[in-house]
Amino acid sequence: MTRVLVVDDEPQIVRALQINLKARGYEVQLAGTGTSALQVAGRYPPELVILDLGLPDLDGVDVIRGLRGWTDAPILVLSGRTDQTDKVEALDAGADDYVTKPFGIDELLARMRAVLRRSAATPEQPTVAVGGAVVDLSAKRVTLADGTDIRLTPTEWHLLEVLVRHPGKLMSQRQLLTEVWGPGYETAGGNLRFYMAQLRRKLEPDPARPKHLLTEPGMGYRFEP
Repeated sequence: MTRVLVVDDEPQIVRALQINLKARGYEVQLAGTGTSALQVAGRYPPELVILDLGLPDLDGVDVIRGLRGWTDAPILVLSGRTDQTDKVEALDAGADDYVTKPFGIDELLARMRAVLRRSAATPEQPTVAVGGAVVDLSAKRVTLADGTDIRLTPTEWHLLEVLVRHPGKLMSQRQLLTEVWGPGYETAGGNLRFYMAQLRRKLEPDPARPKHLLTEPGMGYRFEP
């Protein structure tokens, strides 16, 4: 039974989540403040955290940082904050995904299943499919089904590698820029947009309607296998 920690100070949302999650076989732990969330997580280590950012004592981003100090359990932010800055800050702190209130329970459950699949994934495979191409992480090579090489620049390869190593995970612009270009490039969004466009042109059947290298407006990018 998967243990889920729900952290929210709105009784109606907590009640609705508790009923829906228990009905689907999840074990549910509850916390109404950031402090109690960290205490409950320490006593009953969660396999998934659903976290509101607007808590009465601590900011939810501080709770994310506190959890990330010792656990890799996926954190799904569920918040009424719609400002892009809040979303990116949560992702940069270590959240795995972000759902904005009001939300549909079916969407939330689908996002939960997705982050749980990623956390329970088998050890990293040496090859990853991106549409009709195969990315060989060990050989640092991208080929088509007929063996034809797709030539990537070192920067294109590094960006693709970071994305495919985190399948389904929403990665902020800041995370990608720091991973690929290094410290000091956190605001170089133009670089990122240019190289994402190049990768789509080389890997997506229809670069104008990508199916695998996706943009989450205002937040970042996601690789969907």
